[in-house]
Amino acid sequence: MKIIKKPDPILLAASLTLVLLGVLILASVSAVFSMEKTGQPNYLLNHQLLYGLLPGLILGLMAFFFPLEKLKNISFWLFVLNLFFLGLLVSSRIGLNLMGASRWISLGPITFQPSEFLKISLILYLAAWLTKQEVVSRANGKSRFFAQLNPLLPFLLILGVVTLLLALQPDIGTLAIIALMATVMFFLSGAPWWQNISIWVSGATIFAFLIKIAPYRLNRWLVFLNPDLDPMGRGYQLKQSLIAIGSGGFFGLGLGLSRQKFGFLPQTIGDAIFSVWAEEAGFFGAAILILVFLIFIWQGFRVSRLSKDKFSQLIGAGISFWIGFQALANIFSMTGLSPLTGVPLPFVSYGGSHLTAELIGIGLLLNISKETLASLEPRAR
Repeated sequence: MKIIKKPDPILLAASLTLVLLGVLILASVSAVFSMEKTGQPNYLLNHQLLYGLLPGLILGLMAFFFPLEKLKNISFWLFVLNLFFLGLLVSSRIGLNLMGASRWISLGPITFQPSEFLKISLILYLAAWLTKQEVVSRANGKSRFFAQLNPLLPFLLILGVVTLLLALQPDIGTLAIIALMATVMFFLSGAPWWQNISIWVSGATIFAFLIKIAPYRLNRWLVFLNPDLDPMGRGYQLKQSLIAIGSGGFFGLGLGLSRQKFGFLPQTIGDAIFSVWAEEAGFFGAAILILVFLIFIWQGFRVSRLSKDKFSQLIGAGISFWIGFQALANIFSMTGLSPLTGVPLPFVSYGGSHLTAELIGIGLLLNISKETLASLEPRAR
């Protein structure tokens, strides 16, 4: 009798809740900005549904049904394709420059951000590569080319190429998330402790250098250390963000009734959307959103831990860390608990590329969960 494989119900429920909350929050927050820019209150919401949610659901379903073993075989080429698009951004005029950064590729009516899909392709490639290193080492006693050099060296080479391409855009917020995500996967693959320490020290040195050479990045740290520093200049966004959150009280001003989105708080549909949601839904609504994220993160790592093979474990851990850390980084930066990052809030902020990538990530996690639950069922019996 064929076993019907079902995804983890808690992970599925948390994922659906995040997607629905994202649509609700964007619908409530975006109307004013959309009306100002396009003359249509629902234009940005409809654009998000058409170019973010719809392709994300289609690709997410494909990821849910796609055999994981076949995914392992094509992971390298997906990663190379992603690097190719990133290379186009920094070496040609095909990139769309917004707010001083060239992060988007515009091909006719289609505009997408390669760095968002890099998170997925890098997770898949690293999971496949790290799994292969372990298999080769077990089979031969000592590994072939890469492991003979030391797994640390090729890993640093991979991360170095990614760092260079993202730093040239520049997109340091995304780079930080990807670098930490990759390092966590490397650690979970069983690498020696001294290699992990070497990566952390090297990474911290590089990021300190990147912060020092760009005044606006240094300003973000100065504002983080002193939120009252230049409240009408460098500290303006954080100050207005805290005003929005504080204005919401416990139950909020009501959906659509934010005052800060009327030109006071920058990036209301992007980085600062959590602050506007806290203003409209209050501490209660903000706490619900954070709770759902925490459930998603917990269940994602649980699925990873229970996975039947190393490849699935690393994919699950990579996706869970990426979405979880990015959500916490966004929320922390808007509440003054960390420097401003410039990264979107997963499933909620406006942007088709990141929503599509996140839905693909959900599809992969649910794919892993159904394989995991199917393998555990015979033991339960």
